[in-house]
Amino acid sequence: MIRIGNRCIGSGHPVFIVAEACDNHLGDLSVAKEMVRLARLAGADAIKFQHHLPDEEMLPDVPMSDNFNQPLYEFLKKHALRLSDHAALKKYCEECGIIYLCTPFSYQAAIELNDLKVEAFKIGSGEMTDIPSLQRIARFGKPMLLSTGMSTLEEIDETVQALKRESTDLALLNCVSEYPPVYEDINLRVIRTLQQRYPGAVIGHSDHTPDLYTSFAAVALGASIIEKHVTIDKLQPGPDQAVSIDMAELHDLVSGIRKIEKALGSEKRIHGRERPIREWAFRSVVSLVAIKAGQKITDEMVWTKRPGTGIPSKQLHEVIGKTARINIPANSLIRWEQLE
Repeated sequence: MIRIGNRCIGSGHPVFIVAEACDNHLGDLSVAKEMVRLARLAGADAIKFQHHLPDEEMLPDVPMSDNFNQPLYEFLKKHALRLSDHAALKKYCEECGIIYLCTPFSYQAAIELNDLKVEAFKIGSGEMTDIPSLQRIARFGKPMLLSTGMSTLEEIDETVQALKRESTDLALLNCVSEYPPVYEDINLRVIRTLQQRYPGAVIGHSDHTPDLYTSFAAVALGASIIEKHVTIDKLQPGPDQAVSIDMAELHDLVSGIRKIEKALGSEKRIHGRERPIREWAFRSVVSLVAIKAGQKITDEMVWTKRPGTGIPSKQLHEVIGKTARINIPANSLIRWEQLE
């Protein structure tokens, strides 16, 4: 279990739902604030932004990503939020009652976010193996949520072991860094593999599909955190549009997860609301023909029909061979007191 703000996250606690705002605000603080407001209305527990210092995290000529038609360096130079924007967003999140999270894409960005007194650090898949930076970030003493896209289990092992030495509260998010992924690559049962392999970590799922199905399935498989990219306008260009859901879909995601949580019990019993249905839906032994007093009952005389308020159908064999004590009308429930 880890704690972020006033939320306990892990097995036995409600799924922690993170709306990933990414850069879908295009650097407009007013749009980012509206994303906060709408994510809160949709019921998300947290909204996550990204703190980019382009010259700290990449070279200007970094190779183009295939999910956007503009060099990322140029896009971030133009559209990244400033530190003052993050301060304003954190304050606005507190006013709205939603947790502010942010991904630092460099150690310097983490230093600046730590100065804002963030509750935790979300680490993207691209930084999963950047152990020197992760160790330094861990020393801020705050929970770390790491996405595991593009990483092997052995690479995750290395990172987990390095962060264990820093006594870090850790969450690992199953993830596929495709934008969007093909469903055959998602491998949701890796969630269970991560649970077994890293019992000291909280396990979640960061989802890049353009719909909700795999997020719901991840919850059913035990994910304690769901992260999903969100946008206000799906028609707006940007590097994350192909993997983002809108705010109405975010509401559906939250509502669906809360329903799934309620349905994940493991106790098989007869529920109170089943009992009246059981009475009419189950079957009892009935007469197929009129049976006279003193007649021995044969299998041609009886069978089973609803309701289930007479002799249970499973006891049909016990009725056959008995003798009727009184006349029994055709097509009626048979009672033990009618037999001898």
